[in-house]
Amino acid sequence: MNVTEIFNQLLNHEELTREQTSDLLIAITKGELNDAEISALLTAIQMRGITVDELLGFRDGVLATGVAVPLDSDRYIDVVGTGGDRKNTFNISTTSCFVIAGAGYKVAKHGNYAATSVSGASNVIKNHDVVFTDDIDKLNRCLADVGIVYLHAQLFAKSFKFVGPTRKALPFPTFFNLLGPIINPSKPRCQLLGTANLDQMRLYNQVFQKLGIDYGIVNSIDGYDEISLTGDFKVTTNHYEKVFHPSDLGFDIAKPEELKGGATEEEAAEIFDHVLQNKALPAQKNIVLANAAFAIQVLEKGQKSIEECINIARESIDSGAALATFRKFVEYNK
Repeated sequence: MNVTEIFNQLLNHEELTREQTSDLLIAITKGELNDAEISALLTAIQMRGITVDELLGFRDGVLATGVAVPLDSDRYIDVVGTGGDRKNTFNISTTSCFVIAGAGYKVAKHGNYAATSVSGASNVIKNHDVVFTDDIDKLNRCLADVGIVYLHAQLFAKSFKFVGPTRKALPFPTFFNLLGPIINPSKPRCQLLGTANLDQMRLYNQVFQKLGIDYGIVNSIDGYDEISLTGDFKVTTNHYEKVFHPSDLGFDIAKPEELKGGATEEEAAEIFDHVLQNKALPAQKNIVLANAAFAIQVLEKGQKSIEECINIARESIDSGAALATFRKFVEYNK
């Protein structure tokens, strides 16, 4: 790979190919680029804006240099947000995953520690004394017996440590922030993704189309990277594109303060527990129901109405199935 040629392309505002960016990521993990070159690469692409093929190439490189997770199921989903909305909400996606699994669907949740909020997915999971694992046999047994596995990103995406110091030193976010939602090492064929803005929604829409998976992308118009029910939200899937109002789903408008994840990891974990225990504020429960429902609709290939999917999610909580699933998951992973 000719690094000088690639930098000349970037200086000339030319787009890189998917193969080139994959090779670049692999070269970084081999130590073939120094810190100055990595910084220049991240800066140049950030200034110009990343293309779909460039992002897919970096994804290819991350997965090629990481730990693969072959799961013994052909249909399961990941629910994740891009992060960066700085809303400090409780763990909506993670809670939704256990509601989905409680309803009898398979889930492979990929996540990490918080970057811009009090509690990320890994924070709330670890707060319940779960031990993260990259043991493929154990992950497959958990998926078969419990219906859900948790994939802690740091065990699988080995390449991120090679760019970590440079990313931290730069005074702006880079395209690596966009990679997190699409590098689940099990390569799920279904995904619900929350984006913080509509530009990201358009980008990921093209990414998922090229990957050929079943997907839903959601964005709350007021800037949440999930369905917040604080106002109108947009949903784009393989089958439709539509703007919803909470009342369209039979929900009241939520207040921003009802979504807060608290000031500590412990407070965030308590909200997570209360939703699964069916003791949460109505708004907190409704938000989880909404996000879980659109994920279920993705799993069902759009063949069920969103009203049917909300009822499925509601039954998972009301019957205690979601809580039982989480308790079994914790016991399995101590």
